[in-house]
Amino acid sequence: MSNNFGKIQVYTGYGKGKTTASLGLAIRALGRQKKVVIIYFDKGGRHYGEREILEKLAGDNFQYFVTGQERFDETKQTFRFGVEAGDRQEAARGLKIVEDLFKEALTDLLILDEINSTISLGLLDLERFLKVLDRKPKHMEVVLTGRDAHERILNRADLVTEMKMVKHYFYQGTEAREGIEY
Repeated sequence: MSNNFGKIQVYTGYGKGKTTASLGLAIRALGRQKKVVIIYFDKGGRHYGEREILEKLAGDNFQYFVTGQERFDETKQTFRFGVEAGDRQEAARGLKIVEDLFKEALTDLLILDEINSTISLGLLDLERFLKVLDRKPKHMEVVLTGRDAHERILNRADLVTEMKMVKHYFYQGTEAREGIEY
């Protein structure tokens, strides 16, 4: 394990590309024989296209975990907003996976996708998350993605990238597209 690993990175903001950037980093790390784990927070369901490829990558150096209830209703073609008790339970399950990975200390790169949004929506308590983050192994690189990263998380980070929306085709009437947005 490299002595240069062990930083905390945050990808936040209202622009597109936070998850995509973290996936690029995962691919780069895997290309260098690093052990990578991704935990998806609040992204239950099966309509995320990258998981088809991630399933093929799964093995000794790569794992991913999905937490969160389904938010997209296929039959109605609608997205469920709001917070339910099950959403909080799923977030707690995801945090337990983080705790277990920290105890094992075998991962080089851990990506917590949508953790910032999960905290800002109240699915997970900020204080509880920060206490877990305090137990991060020194060598483990951790990436935290999602909108609305809390100031206390930003202060702990070694790198913060804000994705800023300058223009988005959604506002011209283009809906989320399979293979691009999901």
